[in-house]
Amino acid sequence: MIVLGCNGFTRVSEVFADHFGAVGTDKHYLLGHDAGAALLVDGELVAAVEEERLNREKKTTDFPFKSVKWCLDQTGLRFSDIDLIAIPWNFSTEVLDQMVHGITSAPMPPSAKMALLDNIGTLFTEVVSHEAILADFAARTGFTPDPDKVVFVPHHLAHAMTGYYLAGMKDSAFLISDGRAEVFSALMGEVRDGRIRVFDESTIGAEYSIGLLFGAITRFLGFVPNNDEYKVMGLSGYADPPSPNPFVEHLVELHEDGRYTFRQPLATDNPRSLEPLFEQYFGPFQDTVEYQSRVAAAAQEMLTVVTSHQLRALEAKSDLNHLLFEGGVALNCLNNTPLFEGSRFDDMEVSFGASDTGIVIGAAVHVWVNHPDTADKAKPTPRVTPYLGPEFDDSTIEQTLREFSDRVGWTRLSDDEIVDQVSKLLTEKVVIGWFEGRIEHGPRALGHRSILANPKFPDIKDVINTRVKHREPFRPFAPLVLEADAPKVFEMGRKTRSPYMTFVFPVRPEFHDVIPGATHVDGTSRVQTITDQDTPRLAALLRRFTALTDVPCLINTSFNVAGEPIVCTPADALNCFLGTEIDYLVIGNHFVTKAAPTA
Repeated sequence: MIVLGCNGFTRVSEVFADHFGAVGTDKHYLLGHDAGAALLVDGELVAAVEEERLNREKKTTDFPFKSVKWCLDQTGLRFSDIDLIAIPWNFSTEVLDQMVHGITSAPMPPSAKMALLDNIGTLFTEVVSHEAILADFAARTGFTPDPDKVVFVPHHLAHAMTGYYLAGMKDSAFLISDGRAEVFSALMGEVRDGRIRVFDESTIGAEYSIGLLFGAITRFLGFVPNNDEYKVMGLSGYADPPSPNPFVEHLVELHEDGRYTFRQPLATDNPRSLEPLFEQYFGPFQDTVEYQSRVAAAAQEMLTVVTSHQLRALEAKSDLNHLLFEGGVALNCLNNTPLFEGSRFDDMEVSFGASDTGIVIGAAVHVWVNHPDTADKAKPTPRVTPYLGPEFDDSTIEQTLREFSDRVGWTRLSDDEIVDQVSKLLTEKVVIGWFEGRIEHGPRALGHRSILANPKFPDIKDVINTRVKHREPFRPFAPLVLEADAPKVFEMGRKTRSPYMTFVFPVRPEFHDVIPGATHVDGTSRVQTITDQDTPRLAALLRRFTALTDVPCLINTSFNVAGEPIVCTPADALNCFLGTEIDYLVIGNHFVTKAAPTA
């Protein structure tokens, strides 16, 4: 069985801009962001890519035409070979009825209700309804799918199945939390033998979305919501949360069954509606790290209080010992560690597809697992890897290098020579672009499109932030460490691995002066563990570097600059290399240097 997962809408950003004023900093994408496609063949995930990597528009909401085409080309398939198409949204007529009821019963002036109903009607009929999605697919691909072969999977169930599949299809309890899905923002339940059971009494409506609230705080602090929440997470390390915390004491109310509400609900039609309340709590906004970090620390503590409350209810409702945490809120890795450590679960997994990048995988898996032809059949444990996107052979790399030959020089080396030369260079204060194999899936660099540096230099963070990434100086960098070495460098608690930078751990005191460039101001690091099996050449590089320096980590950050997607092609890598102060570049087995400027 061949299943294509597909997320993205041609006109959604236009409709949000024209009807909801979502432009500039207020471009609060509510759905369709992280567009992409995935292909599942007889239960094996053979291809997946984010549309932004191909169209070069960060967090694009556009229909994933390039992603769909690449998935088919990669596998030699045609549209006629696809058995089912899985869409990770289900805006049914019942969902529309719920949305309309929510608006008509809200405490709003009649004129505001009528305007909002009109805007929602346009969004539904022109973008997200089943009919609109089918028409969009046909218009962009030239292929008209049979409506009976298109399955609309509820958004949060797609998230749950992403986590389930990428965790090896183990029976698991799950917590899903994000900005909003069709009408909800969070739900919990369990999945056994591929069958999902939702604990309906614990579901949270969009008007009480902790993800949207965190996004509103992100906007208030001058950043882009649904994009820059990680900046708030980083800022929170520069301050302690206020005591008492006004978000916890005055805004959030906790209820039975893991439910919670806000004393002042979110207003869908006015994303800045809570900002007067924020200024009441913290004083008029000030564009300073001191002010921003105080608000960020309060928001971070609030997030932990709310999700811990949800998790305690989940522990009582499910006797399963394995936990999946998925959805955009699960990318808040600073929250994940205390969440897991305070729970009774044996392990907690946050996948590389936890945000909406992964729902194309989960939707396809949901369709495959529940199809009558496969539902009762034994299913093999899937091979899990984030390296699912495009790769480029030597001839393509060399052709691209020739196109840049007036600006770069290069040498072709063996794997051992690459490892030896780069490890020696990294003993100094240099920055190296690292490009190999298939591009990783998800929002964080996982070793195939990375920028590497030596964390022993305290100011290397400033070098990369200012000269390479062109981003805020307070932003921390993550360390790359061999899985076997992680416990001796970091206080890992009950975790034994962190392959996708989704957990934060304290750096052991004896290593604070060894890896200062990868240690945040609060003494923690967002750790990525690697193994020889998953990333053999990168693991060999780290092992050789450690032998030369006694430094057991490398800085690993995504290969891009602020505001741009991670590089995908050799040309993307070369343009980023030449447009920044990256010192050296590795593309496959090609070691690249910048040409000396002509007189």
